[in-house]
Amino acid sequence: PHKTELYEDPPSGCWPIVYSPDYNITFMGLEKLHPFDAGKWGKVINFLKEEKLIADDLIVQAREATDEDLLVVHTRRYLNKLKWSFVVATITEIPPVAFLPNFVVQRKVLKPLRTQTGGTIMAGKLAMDKGWAINVGGGFHHCSSDKGGGFCAYADITLAIKFLFERVQGVSRATIIDLDAHQGNGHERDFMDDPRVYIMDAYNRYIYPGDGFAKRAIKRRVELEWGTEDTEYLQKVHTHVEGALNEFKPDVVVYNAGTDILDGDPLGGLAISPQGIVKRDEVVFRAARSRGIPILMVTSGGYQKRTARIIAASILNLHSLGLLGRERAACALGSSSLEQMVRDSAKDFSNLS
Repeated sequence: PHKTELYEDPPSGCWPIVYSPDYNITFMGLEKLHPFDAGKWGKVINFLKEEKLIADDLIVQAREATDEDLLVVHTRRYLNKLKWSFVVATITEIPPVAFLPNFVVQRKVLKPLRTQTGGTIMAGKLAMDKGWAINVGGGFHHCSSDKGGGFCAYADITLAIKFLFERVQGVSRATIIDLDAHQGNGHERDFMDDPRVYIMDAYNRYIYPGDGFAKRAIKRRVELEWGTEDTEYLQKVHTHVEGALNEFKPDVVVYNAGTDILDGDPLGGLAISPQGIVKRDEVVFRAARSRGIPILMVTSGGYQKRTARIIAASILNLHSLGLLGRERAACALGSSSLEQMVRDSAKDFSNLS
């Protein structure tokens, strides 16, 4: 395999939580034209620092994926297309990007996405080393080897799995559990005919991308109705995650934990509460950890201001339940601060509505 910095061992004693300040997209307010909190990744980290779960020197610093890394999955032709600003504008759904010089687009839009992609690849190896890993970004599940879309310019999930297959002894089977509100058509197209990869996907059946061809790759398809609520949703997630892991025994689980299932999300069309999201992540981690299967979580879609607090609350919940590895017993958190965070994010919502 090619030389990559993404598989170098991080300093010992780090939590397998991957992040870089370079994840955040900020330029001239253009990011406000997308219903996207373009600084959500940094906010998640800030909440976790406030709760004393992590400190800067305890998390793994993400590195940008190089062209050579990206070519493990992407075609050269696709990467060349990203040198056209209008192509990036179409993929990110921020039309004015089309009018910016490409060097600005590379630095302000694509570099953050390449760094998050590097973070997912790094988190794949960390998950194998530590039993779990969380990339605070990533989850670009609409991008395949030769086509981007839906804010996804690089196929980080496909890349992380291909890196593991090529570089880590004993990894030859992977399960993707995609619980973002949208169908994960990118990794589905990439692994369409690959028996080593089992895909479970639960999504709102009426929204983007509605990719009928890609659906053929889904082994467990959970199509949800508009406005699905907690009880039905959590029951379906539990049943199908358990079923998926019983049906196919993977060496690693990649969990696409989109928060755009949240009630009021302008794009997701589902009605899950903040508590429901925290519970969902717990169900998935419990299923993988109880079977001893390493799990890599990416944060994917989720476009509201309160999303960052919910992701942080979920990570704190996983920690307080002992579902994150025990190798560093970090300052144990009382569950009171956790309940407070979930309450705050529910309160943010009532203020908005």
